[in-house]
Amino acid sequence: MKKIHYLFLILFLSITSSCVEEQNFDQFNDLDIIPTVEASILYVESPESVINDATGAVWYIQTFNFDAFNEQFFADNVQDGAITYELENTTSKPLEILFEYLDDGGNVLDTEFFSLDPAPTAVLRRETAYGTPTGRSLDIIRNTSQVRVNARNLGDNNSVSSLPDPMIIFRSSGKFRLRLK
Repeated sequence: MKKIHYLFLILFLSITSSCVEEQNFDQFNDLDIIPTVEASILYVESPESVINDATGAVWYIQTFNFDAFNEQFFADNVQDGAITYELENTTSKPLEILFEYLDDGGNVLDTEFFSLDPAPTAVLRRETAYGTPTGRSLDIIRNTSQVRVNARNLGDNNSVSSLPDPMIIFRSSGKFRLRLK
């Protein structure tokens, strides 16, 4: 029994006399958490038959409610980012597409203009930066509440592409860095 007491005494003394580094619990205050979030913004496709059925040059105009950018959490924490646009025209039409960012009052904050040749063409891809030294102001993103797309046909209304299922496809997505802490 004495051996067990000595063993506990030795164990107790070795635990209490071991080296322990002092903990710094203030390191959390120095921590920056800035993840990158990515999401689709808009996807629109239209077959060539819809373009041919339209009267006049403007064959598509639509305003979409888009409050994601001016949600308080996003607006307060966005650091920088970029919006990527991809347009694919497999129609026989030369087209112009205007993408507009609008505030609550319907005022235009920013625009992106695209001119597309008739098919066959490569996919047009453009990236626009916001909040970086060479990019556009983050206030554009923070104040956007609507997105408007306006598409014009610069060709005729009866030709049809020889490609299968001719259409115009417009995609956009955003990739932004947010400060969480």
